[in-house]
Amino acid sequence: MKMPRGKQSESGRFARALSAEIRATMARQKINGVQLADRAGMSRDYLGKRLRDETAFTANDIEAICNALSEDLAAFLLTAVRAIGRDA
Repeated sequence: MKMPRGKQSESGRFARALSAEIRATMARQKINGVQLADRAGMSRDYLGKRLRDETAFTANDIEAICNALSEDLAAFLLTAVRAIGRDA
């Protein structure tokens, strides 16, 4: 399978809901981007661009972040889906 090259499109509604939930979880757990990047095995720049909604997270990213934050993946995704419904 070929992967797109070049600039990726901006984050859509679901991607923005996911990044918002990550930021909220980080605030609740009192950890910063540097700590999360280290725990999730990501570069700080890579994580930062996604937290700022410049680029969307991948499914693998969300799984790694949930593991790093000790969050249940299914519950985390459901929270983001529900947030979209509230914002509609």
